[in-house]
Amino acid sequence: MNVARWLLASAHLHPEAPALLCGTTVEADYATFARRAAAIARALTTTYGVAPGDRIGVFMTNRTRYLECLYGIWWAGAAAVPVNAKLHGREAAWIFANAETRLAFAADHTLEALAEVAESESLPQLVDVDSAEFEAMRTLVNGPLGEPCPREADDLAWLFYTSGTTGRPKGVMLSHGNMVAMSLAYLADVDTARPEDAIVYAAPMSHGAGLYNFIHVRVAARHVVPASGGFDADEVLDLGHALGNLTFFAAPTIVRRLTDAAKKRGETGTGIKTIIYGGAPMYLADLEEAIAVMGQRFVQIYGQGESPMTITALARAFHADTATPTGRARLASVGTAQSVVEVRIADASGAPVPAGETGEILVKGSPVMLGYWRNPKATADAIRDGWLFTGDLGRLDGDGFLTLTDRSKDVIISGGTNIYPREVEEALLTHPAVSEVCVVGEPDPEWGENVVAYVVTAPGADVSDTELDAHCLAHIARFKRPKRYERREELPKSNYGKILKTVLRAEIAARGTAS
Repeated sequence: MNVARWLLASAHLHPEAPALLCGTTVEADYATFARRAAAIARALTTTYGVAPGDRIGVFMTNRTRYLECLYGIWWAGAAAVPVNAKLHGREAAWIFANAETRLAFAADHTLEALAEVAESESLPQLVDVDSAEFEAMRTLVNGPLGEPCPREADDLAWLFYTSGTTGRPKGVMLSHGNMVAMSLAYLADVDTARPEDAIVYAAPMSHGAGLYNFIHVRVAARHVVPASGGFDADEVLDLGHALGNLTFFAAPTIVRRLTDAAKKRGETGTGIKTIIYGGAPMYLADLEEAIAVMGQRFVQIYGQGESPMTITALARAFHADTATPTGRARLASVGTAQSVVEVRIADASGAPVPAGETGEILVKGSPVMLGYWRNPKATADAIRDGWLFTGDLGRLDGDGFLTLTDRSKDVIISGGTNIYPREVEEALLTHPAVSEVCVVGEPDPEWGENVVAYVVTAPGADVSDTELDAHCLAHIARFKRPKRYERREELPKSNYGKILKTVLRAEIAARGTAS
């Protein structure tokens, strides 16, 4: 089934319901949204020669036209290739070439980035979404809307390129069936979705935040792009007052910023229905403070691009028990397997390990990717006997709650012993003077690696290495405590709010082996 049929259904059933908003301004109702998507699809097929299965790039910052382009692409039976708007033009050009994109939508600085590399890179035909050309493409279809191009469950819908931290990015192939399974699991395991809701795209639509559009299109909810085009804590809090029933996806660093802003304003998150956090470790201390400030508005998801938003979920009810040891242990987890997948913890051979033991997280089910685009070796390495090997480490308790330990590549091996950075980070974050922390390994000729902690202190706070050491020794084993602390005003982060350990490791490597 073509996911664009959900837009068609909402246009028929709720034609006058507000669909696309920039801030508080309604830019299209559902009837208009669907007619624009159908018009873009018509132009793609008749003017640009796009055929079902072709790949179409979307390289721009968040805006309501992003959704118009996506649904125009799907209505035409093509597959969307969303590209991070922060990428260099050369990086975007490589993705377009690898995906063999027929055409790409872009705007503003992304067009400029591509123009700078046009002489040396092969680029697809580009359409500026702010141009008269695009206005002509989206001219409303008169008369019956017609049907979106028929698609099967295994037909490609979304070609998502991984971050490429270990070489060129890989194209994750997500099908229409994957999108449907992910969306229905949202209702079963994550949260409700209703017409009066407003899904806010404060994080990049090219990644996880954009995937939540599907179920909200299906229920004819509002789709809100902040006027700033991204995340601003005060802007989100203001939208809560103005629109009500906000739902949005947030990386843990964004939750931290929102909590700080709410505290400063003396507010409690009025008008915010649900904050779905994920994408990076959420430290227990930060989560408990966020709940104390804003109440029970939180749900957690754990997923990967290869099984988007759909490995585990920690429902709202489990955020309420912060008083008992069992409740706090579950709050520190990422929840239980979502209804459309199986989750297993495995040893190096892929065999399951007993409850409570740490191993690699494996997942199997209907939202798991078709494979990597034209990369059969990487696909065979990642999917074995139907199981996706995530590269993440964790453990399952007897009730099925999954606790993440770390990425396998992040584990620090010192003196032959595994040290999981997240445990050290969790301990340091319970110190009142510590605002943010990131722990990485530093090469050592005797021990193999030493533990190094990069620390951001709270405004006006001061804490010595000796105090941090004593704090660690009160919470974790002596061998896990950092050998060295480095102070930073801020930690390097990606466009999605993830702390970039790769940047910190590169700094260590540039200095040479520790003495």
